[in-house]
Amino acid sequence: MSAALRPRPTPGLGAAVIGAEEEALVLDVLRRKEPFRYYGATFKPTPPMVVQLEKEFREYIGTDYALGVSSGTGALEVAMAAMGIGPGDEVILTAWSWVACFTAIVRVGAKPVLAEIDESLNLDPAELIRLATPRTRAVLIVHYQGVAADMDRIVLEAHRRGIYVLEDCAQSLGTRYRGRQIGTWGDIATFSFQYNKVATSGEGGMVTTRDQRLYERAVRLSDLGNYRPQHAAIVPAHEPAFVGGQYRLSELAGAMALAQLRKVEGMWQHCHDLHQRVVARLQGLQGLTLRQIPDPAGAFGFELYLFLKNPAHVAPFREKLDARNVNCGARTGTYPQYNRDYVKTGLAHHPALSPFRDIKPWPAPGYRAEDFPRTEDLTSRFLALPIGALYTTEDADYMADCIIAVHGEVCG
Repeated sequence: MSAALRPRPTPGLGAAVIGAEEEALVLDVLRRKEPFRYYGATFKPTPPMVVQLEKEFREYIGTDYALGVSSGTGALEVAMAAMGIGPGDEVILTAWSWVACFTAIVRVGAKPVLAEIDESLNLDPAELIRLATPRTRAVLIVHYQGVAADMDRIVLEAHRRGIYVLEDCAQSLGTRYRGRQIGTWGDIATFSFQYNKVATSGEGGMVTTRDQRLYERAVRLSDLGNYRPQHAAIVPAHEPAFVGGQYRLSELAGAMALAQLRKVEGMWQHCHDLHQRVVARLQGLQGLTLRQIPDPAGAFGFELYLFLKNPAHVAPFREKLDARNVNCGARTGTYPQYNRDYVKTGLAHHPALSPFRDIKPWPAPGYRAEDFPRTEDLTSRFLALPIGALYTTEDADYMADCIIAVHGEVCG
């Protein structure tokens, strides 16, 4: 028997729980008239919001250094440059990843090397071994939608080859792996506070590391080459001055992100528990498997992934869930890099900066759909069901009831 129709639950994570805490901190910035992180109307003391955000952020994930920046994309670009990656270098990343992962590599003049995903929708560690060359300087690990990659194997294989590990944690703040927060396994990590992320300030980002040199370089890269007293108080300057960009985080965004950060742990526990509750109901359904999670105890759980054995079942499955007011999508805003226009053209903003400019014909092997059969297969067969911060136990139980009912109708 089908469950009685329930209202569609409110989706979202940080954006769904914006409230009095965010309002209070943002109003504090406005009343002080100090929206710039490094100085304000009084110049003393230093405006507090971004400084406090960086302090609480590094304490929360358990790292040594944290630098607020203007966006998650900016964080990736700063991290790439901080590692000294540039023309002639290669960076491995999954073909199934967000736009900025690819573009941040191209914008420093390096070559993105695309890899297959595994059933976790993260990098298959065997791909790192297969694709690494003497030109490989870094591997960019995307912890996709609340599930950590297999960091034991990835870090081991990367570091034995002298390859930097950059963790892109934009989608997965709060996620653990083997009891440790993501963002603490590699050499440097990036986070995002964009609207759709776990914690949001509309736009914003964070760069974290345990490496003093990478931190100083990141600071200079984010602030026009400057290394101000606020940072020198944490780590004295050792690097010579060099040209930087402008990726500073404002006090207004920092205030909102600070309030949101304080809610992450509660959201993690809530979504994790509901995800586990639904997963327990879905075992043994023929023709349906669940996403592989290297460390289930650390997964955030804000999205449930179902893989259907038959790709033809995906559309009717989604439609029937939608008819029951169960939020569901076949995509999550991510598409294979090889299907994106900038990969099809192989162009950068200036022809000389494209790492593909001398490769003819283009697209070349390694940048075409037929080169990624596993990624094509997996991404054609999954459904993504959000589990939001405002979902209730009743919402989770209803979701499981509907999945079981629709499975019987579509796959039975």
